Amino acid sequence: MSINQSGWRPTAPEQGKGNVPASVTGNKALMLEEALIFEIGDTQTTGVDFWSPAKAGAQTGSPPSRGNKLGALARANPIGLPGLSEPETVRHYTRLSRQNYGIDLGFFPLGSCTMKHNPRLNEKMARLPGFSDVHPLQPVDTVQGALEVIHQLAHWLVTLTGMTSVAMSPKAGAHGELCGVLAIRAALEAKGEGHRKIILVPESAHGTNPATAAFAGYSVEDIPATAEGRVDTAALKARLGPDVAGVMITNPNTCGLFERDMREISDAVHAAGGFVYCDGANFNAIVGRVRPGDLGIDAMHINLHKTFSTPHGGGGPGSGPVVFSAALTPYAPLPFVEKQGETFVLVEEETAGEHHAGSFGRMVAFHGQMGMFTRALTYILSHGADGLRQVSEDAVLNANYILRSLDDTLDAPFGPSGPCMHEALFSDSGLAEGFSTIDVAKGLIDEGFHPMTMYFPLVVHGAMLVEPTETESKAALDQFIAALRSVAERAKAGDPSLKTAPHFAPRARLDETLAARKPVLVWKDPAPLAQAAE
Repeated sequence: MSINQSGWRPTAPEQGKGNVPASVTGNKALMLEEALIFEIGDTQTTGVDFWSPAKAGAQTGSPPSRGNKLGALARANPIGLPGLSEPETVRHYTRLSRQNYGIDLGFFPLGSCTMKHNPRLNEKMARLPGFSDVHPLQPVDTVQGALEVIHQLAHWLVTLTGMTSVAMSPKAGAHGELCGVLAIRAALEAKGEGHRKIILVPESAHGTNPATAAFAGYSVEDIPATAEGRVDTAALKARLGPDVAGVMITNPNTCGLFERDMREISDAVHAAGGFVYCDGANFNAIVGRVRPGDLGIDAMHINLHKTFSTPHGGGGPGSGPVVFSAALTPYAPLPFVEKQGETFVLVEEETAGEHHAGSFGRMVAFHGQMGMFTRALTYILSHGADGLRQVSEDAVLNANYILRSLDDTLDAPFGPSGPCMHEALFSDSGLAEGFSTIDVAKGLIDEGFHPMTMYFPLVVHGAMLVEPTETESKAALDQFIAALRSVAERAKAGDPSLKTAPHFAPRARLDETLAARKPVLVWKDPAPLAQAAE
């Protein structure tokens, strides 16, 4: 799998033509190509030279002795990992890191993801002793500060949403969805209505909603969207009945629109004996302005990494607290933090007593993600109530600025539906024949921008979903708008160079279907295996 033989490290198309020499190394100026770590090192060598008496004896002329200071820790069999020197190791991973894109490098326009800037103050607080090294099995009297942080954050979440209680332990948005659905199931069973097995999910909801409902054992039925991109309220009401457990709705929805009939929908579901779950992933668009509890919501998860700016992505621990209405609070999961006098205690199975006997159980082994809690509370306290209101106002302003700046170039299917919320939605309608959303996205890479979310939501053909968040300046948005306008005009004109974009990235366009269906995730030695003698 060498650079010259594999063919998986293509160079820019202009190289090798005219006076531009073809690249031998695969390097593009100071963006250095990097081989796999197995191609750099050798599994038969090591980058560390361990002292041993044998070597010392050879240097002094004394008889060699067996063993070294590793003693019984010395490995008897090869580990199969390549040996690299320290400079080789540092350079390898540094070069790889330069091929990553992150929010600290530039604008991350992924719609539905809320890739906002993470204030460094949050990180500083999360790394304070007592937070960064806290252990879930410590005695409660040694972690009073940590429990107070959880309690304070819980208070803010309940206040901002207008709900009654909150479960802090769910680890992510989808985990929070499951938490809410399990509470709904417990409430229905307590009322003797466990026969309700249908969850209604609008087309404009997040894709995890139907998956969560099915995972919890419910059958899922779709509710169509109107021509303006909102829930068809009449269709939803017509489907309600004694077999419906509830509805899972996303508000603001994945078309970037606020569900104006939310209160009417909630009242209808409640009148039919069901519950309302709201996907709160887009809470960043309404925080400080709309309280979901006032809209009749019974349960809603909150992605702390989206609305309250804890680190997003990277595979680290997430956090998806779930707020509950009074009707579902008795069935919320354990544990939770409660203040008794001047002391903070953890209410768990042994201490729940009669006041929380209806809980459906617990979602995780311990109490949640301390680092995420600390970051989120720091973010909330540094903004204050008025600052959080400005967060949503600026996020909505930025999204509408992008929508109206580009709706003369790109098709905005729901542009006539009124102002959008936190994200602007475009389609591939109007592009030249043979050109699609992926060509626009790859062209954006050559302009220095990470692509927007592509082909989601599914209700729009060739969807391009852009979410600027509130942390991008007008200057940054103007740069992005100019780049996207340029690429869109090229796609509408049928510029053939877009079909092979990106040209200046570390990698040319990959076969994404093959990469998804047949990913190569494990290194295999290309040398042929030894064959037994016949």
